[in-house]
Amino acid sequence: MLLIVGLGNPGAKYENNRHNVGFMAADAIARRHSFSPWSRKFKAEIADGTLAGEKVLLMKPATFMNLSGEAVGEAMRFYKLTPADIVVMHDELDLAPARLRLKLGGGHGGHNGLRSIDAHCGKDYRRMRIGIGHPGDKSRVHNHVLGDFAKVDAEWLDPLLDAIADNAEMIVRGEDSQFMNKVALATGGKAPKAESPAKPAKPAKPAGQSHIRQARPAKPQGKMPESGPMADMLKKLFGGKD
Repeated sequence: MLLIVGLGNPGAKYENNRHNVGFMAADAIARRHSFSPWSRKFKAEIADGTLAGEKVLLMKPATFMNLSGEAVGEAMRFYKLTPADIVVMHDELDLAPARLRLKLGGGHGGHNGLRSIDAHCGKDYRRMRIGIGHPGDKSRVHNHVLGDFAKVDAEWLDPLLDAIADNAEMIVRGEDSQFMNKVALATGGKAPKAESPAKPAKPAKPAGQSHIRQARPAKPQGKMPESGPMADMLKKLFGGKD
């Protein structure tokens, strides 16, 4: 069983806030895949259904953002889930609008909803970071996050939510990279590039030799003459000692 949590604040006052984009994503999945009607349990709104042949519980905590972990923790303990069975969808200031990242673990980055879930469930759950952009000034962050999406935002927000819902089965199958590619392509963005192959390592320097020793000409092989003109010449060339 997988628990997919959308973060936000309950009530009509916050319904269209940027901070509620996690709720919006949960609603989009529930509509697209014919989940059950929303009901109240675990201090949250929940809906159940099936994705990729696996039972999935969608959750929208009703505790307000800062206490989201109370609801998620209750459901996790009730169903005997581990953090690896949880996916949390939330707004992300540090991603441009319409950008999305899905990864396992990480820090809360100042997001109070994640901070609460970390405290109640641990940190090893998957996080779907949905970009809402940064207003550019720290003093404007609060109003930006708790402000409503503008009408023009529908141009990227609606395709983004549709893409999340259309490809939700990939989340269940653990196909995180493919999921991000599909969402990026559906919203007009470029799919993430594969990592560049590692550069070949430089040959190691011979052990036990300094740069000066390596720069010296190699000594002739075999036994050196101990006396005579040749011995004198070799001593001048290589020195009498190592």
